[in-house]
Amino acid sequence: MSFSEWLDFFMPYVPGFLHASWLVLVITVLVIIVSWICGLLVALGKASQIGIIRQASVFYIWFVRGTPALIQIFIVYFGLPQLGLGLSPFVAGVLALGINSGAYVAEIIRSGLSAIPKGQVESSLALGMSRGETLRRIVLPQVVRIILPAITNEAISTLKNTSLLSTITVVELTLYAQTIIATTFRPFEFYAATAVIYLIMTTMLSQLAAVLERHNARYV
Repeated sequence: MSFSEWLDFFMPYVPGFLHASWLVLVITVLVIIVSWICGLLVALGKASQIGIIRQASVFYIWFVRGTPALIQIFIVYFGLPQLGLGLSPFVAGVLALGINSGAYVAEIIRSGLSAIPKGQVESSLALGMSRGETLRRIVLPQVVRIILPAITNEAISTLKNTSLLSTITVVELTLYAQTIIATTFRPFEFYAATAVIYLIMTTMLSQLAAVLERHNARYV
């Protein structure tokens, strides 16, 4: 098959790949939002003086990091309906991946928090700032600069993990490619195309992170 013939064969599938790629990006953004919320709450919970909150945070990180992401997706999508909470594949996928990534984000944030000298917090409190103001205006801006490289790597992992949602019928890139392969019996071309699209998206995310790092470096 010549290149022009291959291109004529492949072109009808391009709109589907574009739609699936857009869905991957939407899922990734939503998962990142959920994971950052979970991660921040759990990181603060792990540093809490209240025992039950601290232990719950430790258990969350221990369980999520110690079990496969795919099993967590199955628990949310197939397990929760047994408890009366049925979720669509899309919502279940975002929730499961967000919970999974949240445990890693929590540890990243915790390491960033531990890098902030305690004297800064004590000085802020001595000047009359509340703990909330200290956290928002003094601690978190510095933490963001410290954890940006690690949080970027986690975001890239999140983007790639969206492929796991093909197992619960979310028609993202992987499932779309599998659907085409089932009818064309041409796995090499379509899996290769899927890999290239993922590579483009992760590269764009890495470049965006590099821009943010350079921007933040101006204020260090």
